[in-house]
This record gives sequence, C-alpha cells and structure tokens, in this order.
Amino acid sequence: MPLTDFFELTADQIHQYHHDGYLIVRALISTEEVDAINAHFLAMHDNPPRDHYQPLDSREAGGDPLKMYPRIMQPHRWDNFARRYLLDSRIWSILQQLLGEEPVAAQSMYYFKPAGARGQALHQDNFYLNVKPGTCIAAWIALDRCDSDNGGLQVIPHTQNIEVVCPEKSDADLSFSPNYVAPPPGAEPVSADMGPGDVLFFNGNVIHGSLPNRSATRWRRSYICHYMADSDREIAQSYFPLMNADGHEVLRAVAPGGGPCGGLEG
Repeated sequence: MPLTDFFELTADQIHQYHHDGYLIVRALISTEEVDAINAHFLAMHDNPPRDHYQPLDSREAGGDPLKMYPRIMQPHRWDNFARRYLLDSRIWSILQQLLGEEPVAAQSMYYFKPAGARGQALHQDNFYLNVKPGTCIAAWIALDRCDSDNGGLQVIPHTQNIEVVCPEKSDADLSFSPNYVAPPPGAEPVSADMGPGDVLFFNGNVIHGSLPNRSATRWRRSYICHYMADSDREIAQSYFPLMNADGHEVLRAVAPGGGPCGGLEG
C-alpha cells in the first residue's frame, strides 16, 4: 500500500512515545470514517458471518453485554473493510516513525463494549503476541468518546522498559480477561481520555487496561490493531498470517513457549 496519506509526527511526539511508552494522535480518523466503521461492524453484528463471529441473544447470554456484543477477532482476515484500516497509510506512516523501520501487521479486533460491560484488567499485550526479540506495538482507534465513565483505556506511563511478567488472577466481576498485571511500586494508571477518531499508539510492554463501562447508555467502541517491527523474528503462532503494507504475507518464525509463566502465553 503506497503511503499516499503520510502523517508526519513532530520530534516532540516521537520523544513522548519513547519517553512515556505511548502517544495519542488526535483526530487522525475523520468523523465520517468513524461513523462508517461503526456502521460496518454493527451490520456485521446484525448479520453475523457464522464462521467468524457468533453473538448470543440476551437469553443465551444471561444478560452479559459482552456475550451479546462480543469482540470481533481478526476481521481483516476475511473482511476487506477491516483490512483497509489495519493497513491504513496514515497509521502505517506513524508506525514507521515510531519504530524507525517498516511495521508488520499481526492482529485486528473490534470492541463494542456497550453500557454495563466489564472491562479488561491491567495487562501487557506482548504476553500474548510474544514478539521477539523486541515487542509489539498497538494502534488503538477510539470510535466513541472514551473516558473513565464508559470504560476508557488506562495506561501506566514508563512501563515500556519493564519485562513482560506472569500475570495474577483478575477480578471476574470487573474484567472479562482472567489476567491481571500489578503496577510497579508507586506507579498509577493514567486515564487516556480520547475522542472519536483519536488513535493511541503504545508499546507492547506497557501495562494498560480498562474499567467496566459504568454509563447508562454510552458505548465505548474501538478498533485495535497490533504490529511488530520488520526486524523482529518471532511471534506467537496464533497471529499468522502476518501482512506487509501491501497485504502480502510475511514469513516469521513461531515463538516457542516457555514465557514468564513457564508455559505457552495466551
């Protein structure tokens, strides 16, 4: 994919990413695009491709909003619209500047997170992707206004340089994920408040997560993609096939098991 929409970061923005472990780029995705992305995935929910996505009705879900509106995992593998934003040239150009080299695309996810949905306990993405010798990087596209009321993302600055650790068990009443990574001593989560179309880029070792959506009616939708640097040689097997900017498959080695928990990540 040619970089027809190159987005040039400032030196301060690049410094902030490397200093804090994350960077929010405001209004990278237009309002019209945000509306189109949400409409596309809502239509997918209403007419689900059964081989790829299976939401439950309220009775089957027992009232759990995340079972009625579960994450759509890896839609880029079978949906051209989803692939377009995984490989979006604006996002790709920012990744190039933050990584200092070409990215490789590994994952896409669409989150609905309706009112009443649980959050995701603090965690590190590279526990799952297991990118080596470096780490992964995320591009987290906000598709609603995201804040502490509706379960917006929280990040712990300066944790990009810590090792990936074996998580503890999370509180199932608050988190749909069973894994929890405790903040380092003295570190506190910071709310990454975002507007629709803002994109948060963060290092795969950064500890982050979200609280439940405690609002009465608000959604907290997002489209999240993960990448690795071209120079990284290994990644967990479940993320294959990998893609370059043109959507062509990229070959890498399968990262062996035996991570921080002594077994297979994920």
